[in-house]
Amino acid sequence: MRIFIPLLCAALLATGCNADEADIKKNIEARFPGIKVDSVSKTPMKGVYEVVVGGAEIIYADDKGNHVIAGEMIETANRRNLTRERLDKLSEVKFDTLPLDQAITLVKGDGKRRLAVFSDPDCPYCKRLDQELAKLDNVTIHVFAYPLPMHPDAERKSRLVWCSADRAQAWQDLMLAGKVPEGRDDCPNPIAANLELGARLNVQGTPAIILTNGRRLPGLVPAEKLDALLDEAGK
Repeated sequence: MRIFIPLLCAALLATGCNADEADIKKNIEARFPGIKVDSVSKTPMKGVYEVVVGGAEIIYADDKGNHVIAGEMIETANRRNLTRERLDKLSEVKFDTLPLDQAITLVKGDGKRRLAVFSDPDCPYCKRLDQELAKLDNVTIHVFAYPLPMHPDAERKSRLVWCSADRAQAWQDLMLAGKVPEGRDDCPNPIAANLELGARLNVQGTPAIILTNGRRLPGLVPAEKLDALLDEAGK
């Protein structure tokens, strides 16, 4: 959820600040209580600074932090979306640092290509993504069960899958056929750890895909596009 734009209703009118990055950070945090500035850096546009807030949002400020802009910066020469490129970079995840022992692992074909996905068993788009994933071959899919608060039964279903003798099959039966696993749901499980992991990685919704090159893909991705992205990530 974006946290800064609603605050733009307040005006930035104070004066007397020095033109440096430390003052931009100080002024914005002082004038917008609760906002954390992660970094301030120059942009290709003279006098305009990139300000990263909340770990995953970019705004732009003048050299005193007296005025801010929420929007995208486009380089007109080649129509590059500089904001989107920076957001993609900020959201990258080092795949090898993921605790894959907390994931349900599905292997298809030779399993050489790999991806991770944060998925909620009661999320409609997650179920549609699983239909797309079923079309892929030669891929290993690491599923981090990530039940969202808006789905009160999702955590129980996640635990039932984890406690199943064949977790991969139980997950596929649940997501593709709507078959809820039977049996116990009180075995030791990583659901709480997955929620903590997602919070650290700023996973704000499901599904959220992570490729081995660190690229993050939020939302539903068609199988054809995902197939090409997997090949690209493996290069």
